[in-house]
Amino acid sequence: MLLKDKVAIITGGAGVNGLGFASARMMTAQGARVVILDLEKAQPASVAATLGAQHMGVVADVTNKASCEAAVKAVLAKMGQIDILFNNAGITQPRKTMEISAADYDAVMDVSLRGALFMSQAVLPAMRERKQGSIICTSSVSAQRGGGILGGPHYSAAKAGVLGLARAMARECGVDNIRVNCITPGLIETDINKGLIPEDRLSDILSGIPMNRIGEPNDVAGCVVFLASDLSKYCTGITLDVNGGMLIH
Repeated sequence: MLLKDKVAIITGGAGVNGLGFASARMMTAQGARVVILDLEKAQPASVAATLGAQHMGVVADVTNKASCEAAVKAVLAKMGQIDILFNNAGITQPRKTMEISAADYDAVMDVSLRGALFMSQAVLPAMRERKQGSIICTSSVSAQRGGGILGGPHYSAAKAGVLGLARAMARECGVDNIRVNCITPGLIETDINKGLIPEDRLSDILSGIPMNRIGEPNDVAGCVVFLASDLSKYCTGITLDVNGGMLIH
């Protein structure tokens, strides 16, 4: 039970085929009480209920600072503590450079980058008070290799920003025993890319992955649990690649 007596918030966690919910399932199996945080239309309370009565669903918009703060206040009122934040919420758009509008840029940046900042700001006071915490941020292999799969350049830029934000927060928060780390998934089989990759292109992608398969949500979830747990208690500011060897550097 790597996460016994821990409370974890997972943003964008209500998609049952996504990385957030896979991580939620694995965290509960390791003893954590999990808070699924998502937009109202995603029905986070209903999704959290499928994990068990001790878990919680909260409606919040990570791009809105007041919404993030209200969500954290509700979690603390019910759960009493926050030990783990998984900044998982994000969106992507398949755009070429010249196709990216101002609205496209704002939408992608706001959820991935602004959302990670606002949620981290919301949980840090409670973590600092207890002198412990683990924040895990979802970046992407596209931030490291310059896109090239599904998301446009603005998606790569947002996810590169997440890397910089997490590393800077790790330097600042280490003195309070709060660790901040990133995962950089490669191509993972979730609803966000379902049906979007033609068969001929998939063959080309697999030829560039030494493990010769697309990742599964649980491949990422296991790494999230590692970074959330005391197994990684001396790891902060790191980037953990989960890409089957797509990028070896």
